[in-house]
Amino acid sequence: MKKALIDPTTQVQEITGWTLNPDSSGPKYLPVLVAIPNSARVAEVIDQAFEVAPPLFWVDCADDVVADQWYYDTATQKIIVVPPSAPLPGTTGTQSV
Repeated sequence: MKKALIDPTTQVQEITGWTLNPDSSGPKYLPVLVAIPNSARVAEVIDQAFEVAPPLFWVDCADDVVADQWYYDTATQKIIVVPPSAPLPGTTGTQSV
């Protein structure tokens, strides 16, 4: 079992859709980000915990947990995978950013 470093000061966001970028010199689409309720960032996953300053803290986690791809639910005290991003317009499936 591994250890996940939880940062309760950083709420996790998911990409729920895309909007056209009004700046034509930038990317064509910008993500629509929505905060995941009761979420805290999984900042790091390691084999052995070390001392950290509050409010950071460690929790046990499964071996397949990856930092910033999972989040800690502060209500249920469970680590949950971040939902897949909404697909870019004109594509199928999920996109990673």
